[in-house]
Amino acid sequence: MIARILVAVDDSPAALAAARAAVTAAVQFGAALRIVHVRADRTGDPLRGAREPVDAAGTARRGAEADALLRHVLAIADRSGVRADPRLVTGQAVARGILSEVRGWPAELIVIGRSDRTGPGEPYIGQVSRHVLELADVPVLVVPAPLRTP
Repeated sequence: MIARILVAVDDSPAALAAARAAVTAAVQFGAALRIVHVRADRTGDPLRGAREPVDAAGTARRGAEADALLRHVLAIADRSGVRADPRLVTGQAVARGILSEVRGWPAELIVIGRSDRTGPGEPYIGQVSRHVLELADVPVLVVPAPLRTP
């Protein structure tokens, strides 16, 4: 039985699909849900950490965007009757922040969106998703973005 589900979100279509999948799983299992958005306060490589500082205006804008994203996903959970705990993690590389939250809570399932970027003829899982898959000590559900119709 899964009692704790952590969903990592950003503003991508795949992450929002992952949020919906996590809410559905929380309903089915009667599980607690933690919604996590990781925001490094610097720009740079998402796995190795940040390199260039973001100015104060950029940090404030990104903070407001993160709050809006968490409120949006929290509303999805609320509509399904799922009580969720939103968390904004700052100052860490994204994958590292997700794994830290998983270990600290401790979650029994991670739900994460698959990058919608594709390589030449190959699906692309993305650096963050791959890093979480490689290092997580619990099952990971990777959710693709919804199919686009022409």
